[in-house]
Amino acid sequence: MTQNRARTVFLLAHTGRPAAIRSAELVVKGLLRSGLGVRVLEYEARDLPLPDEVELVKEATPQCLEGCELLIVLGGDGTLLRGAEFARASGVPMLGVNLGSVGFLAEAERDDLDKVVDRVVTKAYEVEERMTVDVVVHRNGEIVHTDWALNEAAVQKAGAEKLLEVVLEIDGRPVTGFGCDGIVLSTPTGSTAYAFSAGGPVVWPEVEALLMVPISAHALFAKPLVTSPDSVLAVEVLPHIPPGVLWCDGRRTVELPPGARVEVRRGAVPVRLARLHHASFTDRLVAKFALPVAGWRGAPH
Repeated sequence: MTQNRARTVFLLAHTGRPAAIRSAELVVKGLLRSGLGVRVLEYEARDLPLPDEVELVKEATPQCLEGCELLIVLGGDGTLLRGAEFARASGVPMLGVNLGSVGFLAEAERDDLDKVVDRVVTKAYEVEERMTVDVVVHRNGEIVHTDWALNEAAVQKAGAEKLLEVVLEIDGRPVTGFGCDGIVLSTPTGSTAYAFSAGGPVVWPEVEALLMVPISAHALFAKPLVTSPDSVLAVEVLPHIPPGVLWCDGRRTVELPPGARVEVRRGAVPVRLARLHHASFTDRLVAKFALPVAGWRGAPH
């Protein structure tokens, strides 16, 4: 049904998780009780015990967030990246609640739902912009595919039997070439995702940079590289090998035929994230990875 409320929040949830269903019910009831409107995708609402006051929309398009001040996402990393697609396309800030394992994109955990509702109702949150990358695939001088990513664009081999043969390029100049399982082209946000697993450095989100991280390279020089945010990174797939594959944020994929060229540059459109508190990224890193800091005494006074 249609609402006539001054403020509306869009809710996106991983309805396959019982924890998400319970969390969604708590968030929706809290927001409605405080006078805010709630909008949900119709096919997700079938799995959620929602009151009649909730507004339902049929199609999952950027337009479905029109008039919303915030996008609340309940789920793991995959659901949060799905929410990032909505956030980027609509310009609406995303507030993630982690129901998965790591959840670096999330701002709160499932135990913080009451706090989340209170902060949303009182507008006690700030919005920061996260850098994205724009991705272009060329073949024979023509553009054959375009995409984007918040975390990373990953060029990978399509099968297990042979290495992917590539040449890496930065700002129009070749750097090195080798056989490998793939190359991760990452943002600072994505440095704690696939790039981290591939052995890349952890980059603080406020640092503007691009990362190029090899995956299982068969080479003596195959170190992760950190470049200017204005650099253009390119991976050329050599023409004599089997096809590769391009993954963007682990969600969208396209085949890379032999001879394809993948170019990655700073994205024109950022993703806006809502922040509830000013905890440093250092504290977040220590907490998420349970890093051993016992014995730390701090700076002398």
